[in-house]
Amino acid sequence: MAFILASCSVQKSLVVLTTNDTHSQILPGDDGTGGYARRLGIIDTVRANHKCVVLVDDGDFSQGTIFFNFFKGDVEVLGMNTMKYDAVTLGNHEFDNGLDSLAKHLSKAKFPIVCANYDVKGTALEGLVKPYVIIKRDGLKIGIFGLGISPVNLIADYNFKGITWLNPEETASAVAEKLKKQEKCDVVICISHLGVAENAKFSDWTIAKNSHYIDLICSGHSHLVINKQVPNADGKPVQIIQAGKTGAQIGRVDMVFRK
Repeated sequence: MAFILASCSVQKSLVVLTTNDTHSQILPGDDGTGGYARRLGIIDTVRANHKCVVLVDDGDFSQGTIFFNFFKGDVEVLGMNTMKYDAVTLGNHEFDNGLDSLAKHLSKAKFPIVCANYDVKGTALEGLVKPYVIIKRDGLKIGIFGLGISPVNLIADYNFKGITWLNPEETASAVAEKLKKQEKCDVVICISHLGVAENAKFSDWTIAKNSHYIDLICSGHSHLVINKQVPNADGKPVQIIQAGKTGAQIGRVDMVFRK
């Protein structure tokens, strides 16, 4: 999917690659799809052919295979280090072994972990998780922030103790405005694990529809393949993309910037 944003005085292109809900699928599935080695090969090919590529993950990179059961998340993080992710947000399954375990393997990450609506002050995640990251690449300023799903009925209270879940709509509005207006980002990307359930109070649909400054939402949690545009509060299109599950697919959005 390609779309155009008016920002730069000269034409620039950006390729966004996104994964979600890969669930510790280090090896290919029974159908031969997915696996870290194949994913790395695709990522390397795209990077070799494009100057400006950003790679993100939208949460739930943990849980689902023997690798997580035995190594508690280290294999996933080290593999994502090798793939050189630019930003990753947290899904509910990242918390399955508790905050101390999560902090232990996130401390080995060479990529930013972003989740703007999880207030982690005073917990083991303080200093490891931040609201957003700004990447400067090939003359573009790219703002990326994360959103996490409500822990209710998804994360055990004792595995989320001390973290405050903030209203994702209000958080997204404030952070996106800061990135676009104060930080002067050319593009604002939300990497979200809210999902796209139609009956949910907060979802990636509602975030997009009520936003003003978000250009792209890389979505997770729902295990669907999605590639749609939604009008925001100003009637401008927000692209929403989700890439299935288990790493069998990689989402890609090609963005062109010109004035």
